[in-house]
Amino acid sequence: MDRRTNPYAPGAGTPPPELVGRDALIEDAEIALDRLRGGLAAKSLLMVGLRGVGKTVLLNRILHDAEKREFECALIEAPEDRSLPAALAGPLNSALIRLSRSAHARELARKARRSLAGFVRAMKVSYEDITFSVDLEAEEGVADSGDLDTDLAALLQVAGEAARARKTVLVLFIDEIQYVKEQQLGALISALHRVAQRQLPVALIGSGLPQLVGHVGVAKSYAERMFAFPEIGPLPRDAARQALEAPANRLGAAYSSDALEEILRITDGYPYFLQEWGSACWTVADGPTVTRSDVESASPVAIGELDNTFFRVRFERTTPFERRYLRAMGELGPGPHRSGEIANAMGRLVQRVAPTRSNLIKKGMIYSPAHGDTAFTVPLFDQYLKRTMPEP
Repeated sequence: MDRRTNPYAPGAGTPPPELVGRDALIEDAEIALDRLRGGLAAKSLLMVGLRGVGKTVLLNRILHDAEKREFECALIEAPEDRSLPAALAGPLNSALIRLSRSAHARELARKARRSLAGFVRAMKVSYEDITFSVDLEAEEGVADSGDLDTDLAALLQVAGEAARARKTVLVLFIDEIQYVKEQQLGALISALHRVAQRQLPVALIGSGLPQLVGHVGVAKSYAERMFAFPEIGPLPRDAARQALEAPANRLGAAYSSDALEEILRITDGYPYFLQEWGSACWTVADGPTVTRSDVESASPVAIGELDNTFFRVRFERTTPFERRYLRAMGELGPGPHRSGEIANAMGRLVQRVAPTRSNLIKKGMIYSPAHGDTAFTVPLFDQYLKRTMPEP
């Protein structure tokens, strides 16, 4: 079929042509923000899931819907090599500028921006990666002590007061939030706790890998009462079928039933993989119906794309010994696996490989779903490892 009209969209955070199976979560986010705008209590949301389940896509969809409904949003990505203050300053400043355009919130928003100026100047002493600056005189005595816990709470308080005057909610959207350092994450949680106690309309909607739940709990023990942790997983079968069929149907194409079943079997319903197989099938099929034979021809194409992009990017971040650890996991299957089983497969003591396990968790390659268990954060990674490293 014509590659120019290929409707599928495999990519990092690229919206799929048909976002399905997530309606309940989108509605939960809408209700939480509406409650906060109405002066009622609501939990912030931290979405957790493996790579390739569409967390970033979902975060961006909730952000887009919130902006359409005139909530004030700040989108923040939490890369591994930047501090939270550095990542937060620019997006928060932009949100405060927009708030200052409202006559009702103008003075409070300007006060919040002056507070942000003091916050940035004070934080530059501790976090040297901050290059952003606010060209305003600082609000003396507000968010300028140099203590992150105290200053972030004060900053979000004045920002929340401006949002309340505007009759809106300030929503912080943070992607890859598992990379925020524990002390900095604790300061953010503490600040959100403070504004919630004051009934100010400030919310956090974040997404991260499964280890985020434990990370948040370690940062602040009361965090489990502040957040909802919806788990984003593979799509249910009906939704997975719709994700494949609906884009094709709109262009006059279709799938045979056995072709669909084969794709669902291979991909396990993971949204990113569905897009890869849909795209590959569109490329190899003559059409207008994708057959089981077409899926068999498309699979090497889809696997090649995954190996060279989705899997390889993560694999190349690891050291040779870390790769041995991962390969031992792959030999055991999809997982999760007991740490002792992995060590035994490597011919090592658990204590000797524990630092390697810890490093791989920090890199977001694996996580611990339960005490002593280890699992991949990337679906189907065990199969990739066996293709890449045939010998364990």
